[in-house]
Amino acid sequence: MKVLDKLSNQPDTNVLLKWYDDHARIMPWRVAPADRAMGTVPDPYRIWLSEIMLQQTTVAVVKDYFLKFTELWPDIFALASATDAEVMAAWAGLGYYARARNLLKCAREVVFKFDGQFPQDRTQLQRLPGIGPYTSAALASIAFDQPETVIDGNVERVIARLFNVHAPLPKAKPQLTNYANGLTPYERPGDYAQAVMDLGATICTPKSPSCDLCPWENCCLAQQHGSAEKLPKKTVKPKKPTRRGFAYVAYSVDGAVLLEQRPDSGLLGGMLCWPVSEWVEGDPEFAPPFRADWVEMSDEVHHTFSHFHLKLRVLVAKTVSDAAEKKYIKKYKFRVSELPTVMRKVWIAASQKN
Repeated sequence: MKVLDKLSNQPDTNVLLKWYDDHARIMPWRVAPADRAMGTVPDPYRIWLSEIMLQQTTVAVVKDYFLKFTELWPDIFALASATDAEVMAAWAGLGYYARARNLLKCAREVVFKFDGQFPQDRTQLQRLPGIGPYTSAALASIAFDQPETVIDGNVERVIARLFNVHAPLPKAKPQLTNYANGLTPYERPGDYAQAVMDLGATICTPKSPSCDLCPWENCCLAQQHGSAEKLPKKTVKPKKPTRRGFAYVAYSVDGAVLLEQRPDSGLLGGMLCWPVSEWVEGDPEFAPPFRADWVEMSDEVHHTFSHFHLKLRVLVAKTVSDAAEKKYIKKYKFRVSELPTVMRKVWIAASQKN
């Protein structure tokens, strides 16, 4: 039995593409379907940059960062020439900082190994730093119009409802991928990949899907069985633990602040941060970077990472700039916008009057 035999009324990719031609979302990295039909070719650099930024991050958040990056570094050669510190500072606040480190590694590898041209083969793409199965498929499909199946959260939801798949994610992912493979066309595969994503983002939404506006309404099994809003099902995730710690904000009388660069590996890798204690699930050890009259702020910082919640008690001390021979950042060089989000929260808490 073919994969698509489950549906009595087969989904027509041309119907979806016609819908996409009329309703495609406008994205700063995207070539509109009408422009693509006229011969405009997507820029692989812009597609790659957007896909890396969009990992675990919403389109609304990514847009401003994408515009900032492409203004600072309009092509792969410019990005490859940037310093690690410049890229990490521009990425600050976007989260998942390993992406920024791999972004720069990948840019340099594409420049030095491939003369600035992304390979079009998905297998070669996947050998580049920071490019996994999803990103390689998206880049091959959208940038190079190859018939690769692109599966993100929006696509999983569309396929699960289309075929009325009740097995929970992530267990159902191979089954959903199999169904999606059967739909991926050889003509306009890049537009089709974006069409399914747009369908999931704007019509086949997680809650209250607009089934009456869906171009595939008549062939959707979940719609026929009244189960659309229940799908896709997901395995219940274990409750995130809560870790606690201290954050230490030291500044001098001339406004210089004490910051430390995190190790390249691990959480917030390579970012400038306030000195902190270890983050533990029990009681954290009070271990300031040097002896001083540390004053605890009344506001505690709460932040959530992918695998745990964090609660930080914030302590502030006024010192001289060379205290304990620590490295201070001069006031005119300090940019709170270049700190990761949790460290921005610490600065806000430290700036409050008790």
